[in-house]
Amino acid sequence: MRRILIVGAGQAGLQLALGLQSHGYDVTLLTDRDAQEVRDGRVLSSQCMFDSALHTERALGLDLWAEQAPRIEGIGLSISGPDATRVIDWTGRLDAYAQSVDQRLKMSTWLDLYAARGGRVEVRQVSPADVEHLAGSYDLVLIASGKGRLAALFERDEERSPYQRPQRALAVSYVYGLAPRPDQEFPAVRCNLVPGIGEFFSMPALTAAGPCDILLWEAQPGGPADAFDGLRDPGEHLRVMLELMKAFTPWEYERTRSGVELTDAGATLAGRFAPVVRRPVGELPGGGAVLGVADVVVTNDPITGQGANAAAKCAAGYLDAILAHGDKPFDRDFQQAAFDRFWADTARAVTDWSNAMLRPAPAHAVELFGAAGRFQAVADRFANSFDDPADVEQWLLDPEKAAAYLTSLAPRG
Repeated sequence: MRRILIVGAGQAGLQLALGLQSHGYDVTLLTDRDAQEVRDGRVLSSQCMFDSALHTERALGLDLWAEQAPRIEGIGLSISGPDATRVIDWTGRLDAYAQSVDQRLKMSTWLDLYAARGGRVEVRQVSPADVEHLAGSYDLVLIASGKGRLAALFERDEERSPYQRPQRALAVSYVYGLAPRPDQEFPAVRCNLVPGIGEFFSMPALTAAGPCDILLWEAQPGGPADAFDGLRDPGEHLRVMLELMKAFTPWEYERTRSGVELTDAGATLAGRFAPVVRRPVGELPGGGAVLGVADVVVTNDPITGQGANAAAKCAAGYLDAILAHGDKPFDRDFQQAAFDRFWADTARAVTDWSNAMLRPAPAHAVELFGAAGRFQAVADRFANSFDDPADVEQWLLDPEKAAAYLTSLAPRG
């Protein structure tokens, strides 16, 4: 029986551990918190899982909240003008529903499930020296947690990493009481672009006590919405979030008029990080090799909502690669090839799109966003790009392809 060590118990690490466990592999999982600490802790992220990523969970029987989590059926886009009114506002329909589950609920449940099935879980902080000490006892070591010194095992890929500093300051609140938009036909993620300020998102979700909504500010660093550093009181965090909604997205603030409240004491999160791509094969001090997983080696800003989706797809791809490899050594060539497939199938398109969205929208993209208000097909295509990010290369990112796509719409309008 092949022995595998996974460091990190997030979306990718746990999904991969459970998948390997189901195929009879001897898997040890190292994590810095047990299930109860995760369940009772602070929110871990904002996330919205689209159909192709949900499919990777369904394939392993891990889609445990399909009947409880709100079904997200569309993506709405609003762009603010100089006077805080919407100059663009429309909603695209998803071909298949998406869902968002509080990762505290998901990861703690998966961790308990993995342990209940006989999986070994060790709760402790892990250093590169610890990994070095353990690596000799395993056929393959995967690093699925990029916290602290573990990230330093993986060299920065300069060619794929255009940003040296964080491009957004992030602030998240999970709330009860957010009213639906009065003109909303179906539940949707709302994306609000405020030029010069940042982006504000809202989405239906499920937390431990039931349905809720996630509010997310992506503030341009140093701007008026970059206002959450140093806020320790959750109530103050929510107050600032609502004030920014009132100032810059008043149409979204109207949804809070009946009163919103945090879901729990750990329902807020703030921080910032620089997008980065790292080389996937990490070198241990003694010369051994470890394989980086998901956002350990491809860290994108959440502006396109792809973090959890890419992590799920990475876990599924690595699982397939490990199963297909049989009894052969998990050498550097195997590790590089497993990542290269993930990069080609998922991560490259996600990285290109996410990095593009962090820059001011070019003229051809603004023209397409305007066209989506006239042609439902454009709005729907934008919505479904969140499930298939590679499609944006065919119509949204390239000016010539955008022009050709707009020309193809002319006979309809």
